[in-house]
Amino acid sequence: MSTPLYDALNSYAAKKTLRFHMPGHKGKFLPGPGLEALAAVDVTELPGTGNLYEAGEPFDSTQGLWAELFGFDHCQFLTGGSTMGIHTGLALCAQPGSKVLIDRACHRAVFHALALLDLEPVYLERTWRKEDNLIGSILPEDVKKKLDQNPDIKTVCITSPTYAGMLSDIREISHMVHAYGGKLFVDGAHGAHLFFLGNRLDWDVDALVVSAHKTLPAMGQSALLFTNWMEVDRVRQMASVYGSSSPSYPMMASLDTARQWLVEGGRFGYVRASKRVAQLRERFPSVRDGDSLDPCRFVLKVKDGPAFGGQLREQGIFPEMEDSGHVVFICTAQDNEEDFDRLEAVLETLEDGMGDCIPIPPPPLPKRVLSPRNALFAASRRRSLDQCEGEISACQIAPYPPGVPVVVPGEQIGKKELAYLREIGYNMQSEVRVIGGEPNGMGK
Repeated sequence: MSTPLYDALNSYAAKKTLRFHMPGHKGKFLPGPGLEALAAVDVTELPGTGNLYEAGEPFDSTQGLWAELFGFDHCQFLTGGSTMGIHTGLALCAQPGSKVLIDRACHRAVFHALALLDLEPVYLERTWRKEDNLIGSILPEDVKKKLDQNPDIKTVCITSPTYAGMLSDIREISHMVHAYGGKLFVDGAHGAHLFFLGNRLDWDVDALVVSAHKTLPAMGQSALLFTNWMEVDRVRQMASVYGSSSPSYPMMASLDTARQWLVEGGRFGYVRASKRVAQLRERFPSVRDGDSLDPCRFVLKVKDGPAFGGQLREQGIFPEMEDSGHVVFICTAQDNEEDFDRLEAVLETLEDGMGDCIPIPPPPLPKRVLSPRNALFAASRRRSLDQCEGEISACQIAPYPPGVPVVVPGEQIGKKELAYLREIGYNMQSEVRVIGGEPNGMGK
């Protein structure tokens, strides 16, 4: 078993040293059943346990094993989830103040990175799947069109897979971006498991972040940033800017042991899970798209998502999320045959609630008034959405479906945006943040 970090932590714990250092539990006691076992390996930077943000063992070896497995030059452990990886990755790929081509359906962490790095976004719209009421993949020809129109763009940021499992052609897009002299950053937060299903994630991308905790047997918030053609010390430095100076050793040890479990045979559990998901897709109304869909993501089509989700929870089944017309199930190697049998049996009792929801169009594209940076740091106030016509948004307004922000920070909330939100049944009484009010966030 090759688990350099996990072994180093166990070796230190076995020495029964007097711990006059952090953490305060001293390796002896954490209140609460189920937590106490973690105390022994929850340490700090010591001789033998290494430093996440510096060269040396055991991190050189344990991160190197992940990099080798995924086919990248370097792997950086993250204890702040893919959010930390998105901030770090964009800081590595884009010069502050530069123009970037970004997926309009990106995670909110990308919008925060735009503000922190003072980046100017050019939005890349996705295809619209009318039959599913969902965004689809990013087309390489759309990337090319945007790059032709904006020759000064040298950084492209896309999401693949999406929350609903839609995959884009990373190989073709990466070749195209590099042909234009740019760098490609991929937010693959939901796709850490895809490598073990034969879907390569290393198609010459410059940086890729995956949330190990989302689909692999790793602790919450644990994630991985993979990089190519970058100075490793610079990667460590940027990770330290956006990460805690006291990263969790149990989290990082779980990344170490998860990799070993996968290479020793655990990966075959994803093949099994994907076969059961394929059967569920055939049995019930669901999103289907062959090779451009995550084999382990089951997206059920329903008439009333919130009501359907409530019925599932009443029977002890908790999906990842539901919107007005879909219920999303994240399936992994840890879902055994009995789990799938139970899910299928419950779904059979709820078939009357399945089917297509009311068709919705793709969202409009609002007018941009402020930069993401100015919008994030400007004074703002809360206001009921139905009273926001003409206001400039200080937050994302991103209903599901379609999972695409209708309005992002710095954009104007106009008549067409409000009309769209009403059409898709969005709660117009909900409060959003708009520009204006007292400085330093003191506005009501």
